[in-house]
Amino acid sequence: MTVSVLVPSSLTREAEDKREATRKLGYVARAATVFRVDRLVVFPDSGAEGRWGDGFVETVLRYAATPPYLRKEAWGKRDELEYVGVMPPLRTAPQTGSGSDESGSLRQGIVTEVGSEGRVRVNCGLQHPVSLPVPDGMELGEGERVTIRVSSRRPVRAKLVDQSPRGYDVIASDLSTELSRDDAGVRIATSRHGEQLSVSRLGDIVADTGARGMTVAFGSPERGLPEILGFDPSEVPSEGTERVAAAEATDGDELDEPDGSRFDLWLDAVPNQGSEVVRTEEAMFAVLACLSLTE
Repeated sequence: MTVSVLVPSSLTREAEDKREATRKLGYVARAATVFRVDRLVVFPDSGAEGRWGDGFVETVLRYAATPPYLRKEAWGKRDELEYVGVMPPLRTAPQTGSGSDESGSLRQGIVTEVGSEGRVRVNCGLQHPVSLPVPDGMELGEGERVTIRVSSRRPVRAKLVDQSPRGYDVIASDLSTELSRDDAGVRIATSRHGEQLSVSRLGDIVADTGARGMTVAFGSPERGLPEILGFDPSEVPSEGTERVAAAEATDGDELDEPDGSRFDLWLDAVPNQGSEVVRTEEAMFAVLACLSLTE
């Protein structure tokens, strides 16, 4: 089961400066971490980014997803990262295995040197880079990100594994591609113009997303999903729509259909909102908190 969250490249468009834009993205990263999002996708809202275009949103979110012990080596100094110190820490829960063969914790690392005899040196946040044998079938190059399982720190015992550590992946993609994925699950568009979430309705939605996974799309504060998709908010379905098979979608232009039929559900998770605008990061906490409930 996969949980994907889609946010537009314009989500920081209303930020007054780079510091505020960075802080906002920090809370987007926090929401993705708190609710165990697997994929955080930045989709293009071309021409609407304001001052924060040129991949700013994607870069900052990728930085936030990088473990603190690897950030300096992985990113160095970049203009987009000038104010990353204002972002709240993610404190991603460690991922541990079970059983004698899977004990220990998973950590991300960066290959700093490719040596002879099938070994590489990896910086994984321990006191010094560690030399590890490369498993059969795995090819690594300098600077590549890897996952290692650390079973002991003193002395260091670790091995390279073909597994992703806990946390979210940041991906740049478009809405058409994401909504057509085989593992998209329940495809939910968030909008104050959508179906108002109720206690009675929530149970059915959670049961469906729990069984199939979900893809949840958000707009930006000054430009909601209807505007991004190019249709009038009054045309947003107020109730769940019939699921349209991904195989029937042949062209990304179908996303512009007035009824928004590429989504299974248009959802308003903050009924009777007291603020004129619910910011993207606020909407993420509101929506994902509801959809993460269990029976």
